[in-house]
Amino acid sequence: MTRLPRPVVIGHRGAPAYRPEHTAASFELAIDLGADLIEPDVVVSRDGVLVVRHESELSLSTDVAEHPEFADRHTTKLLDGQLHTGWFAEDFSYAELRALRAIERMPSLRPLNTAYDGRYGILTLAEVVELARCRSTAARPVRVLAELKHPAWCHALGRSMAELVADELRRLGADRADGTVVLQSFDPAVLRELRLRLGEDGPRMVQLVGDALDGDALVSPSGLREVSTYAQGVGPSRERLLADAPEHALTGTPNLVEQAHGAELAVFCWTLRAENVFLPEHLRRGEAPEAHGDALGDAVALLGLGVDGLITDSPDLAVRARTAVTAVTPQLV
Repeated sequence: MTRLPRPVVIGHRGAPAYRPEHTAASFELAIDLGADLIEPDVVVSRDGVLVVRHESELSLSTDVAEHPEFADRHTTKLLDGQLHTGWFAEDFSYAELRALRAIERMPSLRPLNTAYDGRYGILTLAEVVELARCRSTAARPVRVLAELKHPAWCHALGRSMAELVADELRRLGADRADGTVVLQSFDPAVLRELRLRLGEDGPRMVQLVGDALDGDALVSPSGLREVSTYAQGVGPSRERLLADAPEHALTGTPNLVEQAHGAELAVFCWTLRAENVFLPEHLRRGEAPEAHGDALGDAVALLGLGVDGLITDSPDLAVRARTAVTAVTPQLV
């Protein structure tokens, strides 16, 4: 997995620039727009079902607040050192979660997506895998890059996410390196445990890397070598990768892509978004935060660094960037 034949386009929670994230419509559209992989976030219900949500807190992406029968579930919890108030997936059974409907998580930035509020329910990981398989062909396989969210939080609540995921992948027949599912997480411990549970021939894995100081160790030369003992890829943010560019006053690891490739790791970059608020100043167009900037130029710059995959809210733009870059770059063999 060190280098791929060409960079892959990964639909981040589907195609949430155009449809509410994590819905069937979002994943279907991502595939229609050219995504090679679709990327769901995975959390756990009270009865141990792997469901697809950005976080276990449900109020921003579902209509849970409109359900009076769940008013008593409203609570405050400490997660990753911060207090969060709302409704949490682990306090609901899977049957109860099925009663909720998805809504647009960022309505002020993506108001057109609110037209789809209430049309779609919460999916399970198994349903996303089935969707990818149904849309795959011999000429164009579609895979699932599943991000495991807060496994330490899940463990503190008395469940092993690694065990649940390993069991589900075996049940789905997706527990091999050439299977439908690739796994990723910011938590090295859950990826290590899954490697032990599923073996060296188990699913490919990507170690996500945050921008905080604790992520620096993972992308040091020794850290990358350590990651390569259990994963086949590393996933830094676009800010880390572009830290060397003079127009970005950012800190990061110089030549990270080259160093990762030297450690036999592919590099998947997150997360590309088209709105001005998510872009550096030199790529913004106009003053409105929700207006679209030069997202195509952003993707081209990252592909120029040699990344192996772009995790993006707008798969169509990443596909256009890849076409532009590969038209002038010899293909790897």
